[in-house]
Amino acid sequence: MTTSEAVENLSVDACWELLRSTTVGRLAVQTANGPDIFPINIAVDGGTIVFRSAEGTKVSAALNGPVALEVDGRNSDTDHAWSVVVKGHTQRIHKSEEVLATVDLPLVPWHKGDKPVFLRVQPRQVTGRRFPIAGPEAWWTPISEAPVTSED
Repeated sequence: MTTSEAVENLSVDACWELLRSTTVGRLAVQTANGPDIFPINIAVDGGTIVFRSAEGTKVSAALNGPVALEVDGRNSDTDHAWSVVVKGHTQRIHKSEEVLATVDLPLVPWHKGDKPVFLRVQPRQVTGRRFPIAGPEAWWTPISEAPVTSED
């Protein structure tokens, strides 16, 4: 079996199932200083992703351009890993009834700071892959056993 045969492209439904199984992702945005990435606590709400934040670079960039959200995981029973990427745009949740609708979501920030801004990622594309985790022998090269010399 070749490496490419071992990679399984996931269906959109499988991607959403995996997204619902995790609470942490990384949000990639384009800022004035270039691309940046932020860890965020997430919750799936229907066919969208919801997160909370404070005003700042992340919120400004997320509202003013496309975003990508990545989540990863590992199934220790099968020794497989997976990765899901959501690409889309972000909208502020600002109507009272929309904010109240997020109260029951399992959205628990790790950081205790004030996070009054509720945001929703509206997906344009959802893709994912599952693959076996390679053991250290897969990365062995002849140089792996070369002696290391230090320059004093």
